[in-house]
Amino acid sequence: MRRLLRRNPIPHPIWQGVTRRIVVLQELDAVQMAHLRELTAWFLHNKSINGAQGLEVTLAMRVAVAAQACLLILNLDIDCFDDWVEVILYPGAFRVNHEQRDAIGLVHNDANILSGEAWLRGPVILSWDDVERDTYHPNPGRNVVLHEFAHKLDGLNGLANGLPPLRRGMSRKRWAEDFSGAYDALCMQVSTGETAFINPYAATSPAEFFAVACEYYFTAPEILKNCCPSVHRQLELFYRQAAVR
Repeated sequence: MRRLLRRNPIPHPIWQGVTRRIVVLQELDAVQMAHLRELTAWFLHNKSINGAQGLEVTLAMRVAVAAQACLLILNLDIDCFDDWVEVILYPGAFRVNHEQRDAIGLVHNDANILSGEAWLRGPVILSWDDVERDTYHPNPGRNVVLHEFAHKLDGLNGLANGLPPLRRGMSRKRWAEDFSGAYDALCMQVSTGETAFINPYAATSPAEFFAVACEYYFTAPEILKNCCPSVHRQLELFYRQAAVR
């Protein structure tokens, strides 16, 4: 890794200029930042980050995306980001058409406007407007880069279902119980019109609940810890980062 960093260095002014402004990185110490820089260099060497619809992608933009993506694997393994090679940046929110088959076999085309999407073994697609806002002007519990790359971790078992491959010693049963309990409670709040304790989008599916919980763990850990202490604890065991601020 260090050899790669020497051969493919991120220019110090770019690294410092970008990372010192990324709010979600401000709690990392010097050792963690050094490791994050290594991971970011690895990411930029192995993944392409390309613009769509004429968006010109600068090195600073690439570093902003890669550094936040690599925050998720700071204490995991680079193998977590295997089997895909590209990040696509749109200037803003983008339109996605999906075909869905209903209960009687009819196929419907659904169009959605998205700020991000992660394909199971394909690219991560992001809106730069949303990345830039969440990076430099964040709101608690919102970070599209962390959200979409959490989906990548979730999908390592071959299915995005809110249960990524866990560390040795972690209990799948306990993880499932803790996440299912919190997810069911959120779904109940949303269905009855109560104010949700986290972003109600998390009630869409267990996969989205996991991704949203990861956003809160890194950007608003006290909110997650107060409303979902068991989920916060599971993510603490998984990421091995004390994301307390």
